Amino acid sequence: MNSQSRAFLGFGGNLDAPLQRFRAARDSLAAHELITSVSSSPLYRTPPIGGPQGQSDYLNAVIEIETGLTASDLLQLCRHIEDLAGRTREVHWGPRTLDIDLLLYAEQIIATPELTLPHPRLHQRHFVLMPLCDLDRTLVHPVLHLTTGELLERLPPAKGITQIQEVW
Repeated sequence: MNSQSRAFLGFGGNLDAPLQRFRAARDSLAAHELITSVSSSPLYRTPPIGGPQGQSDYLNAVIEIETGLTASDLLQLCRHIEDLAGRTREVHWGPRTLDIDLLLYAEQIIATPELTLPHPRLHQRHFVLMPLCDLDRTLVHPVLHLTTGELLERLPPAKGITQIQEVW
């Protein structure tokens, strides 16, 4: 039996009822036999960053899990859940039904064509750091050696990001 590892997943979406898709994805994670704990950050509304003009705002949240899956297996599970939610990958940073990013997996540092951990832009994104800090401000970035709270404090003030729902 694999030992349990703590992992953090970023949820994002702006098409076709993203909150319903977030809930279904969280339920799918919680139902997996090798995931023993699932916690959710509050839900945030975020203006689109990059990508095509005219996109609607995104919903964002971070999920914390305890899992016996490897990082690679967890990534595959997340892609499967995205596919079930109707995710397509046609436009870079384009609108999407559900995006699940593997942000952190224990203290692992991975750089393969398939997976980069920690997530390479985690420390630059309010929409990731704000919900991540809601779950754990003391979590240490394994490359930058700063806490999530310290990383958030180093960013300029957030613009347009609103916490919209504490519990979802």
